[in-house]
Amino acid sequence: MNKSSLIEALSKKENLAEKKASDIVNLIFKGFTDELRKGGRIEIRGFGSFVVRDYGAYTGRNPKTGRNIQVTPKKLPFFKVGKELKEKVDKK
Repeated sequence: MNKSSLIEALSKKENLAEKKASDIVNLIFKGFTDELRKGGRIEIRGFGSFVVRDYGAYTGRNPKTGRNIQVTPKKLPFFKVGKELKEKVDKK
């Protein structure tokens, strides 16, 4: 599922105009982004949680040229799946 299919599903399920559904999805994503940018944590019970992890600088290798390069420190979002979602996906 991608963003546009999520908007379409919300629009159909809740009988909303696609513009309204798009505004709702964008508002949620903006809220998530703003919270993670501030270093916060997002937890959706039964689904999972998002946090920002810090990664230090390291020496990497350019796969095309084989040369060593210095990779700068960075922050990346990390998702940890919740127990209920894990069980639902694994259900046979």
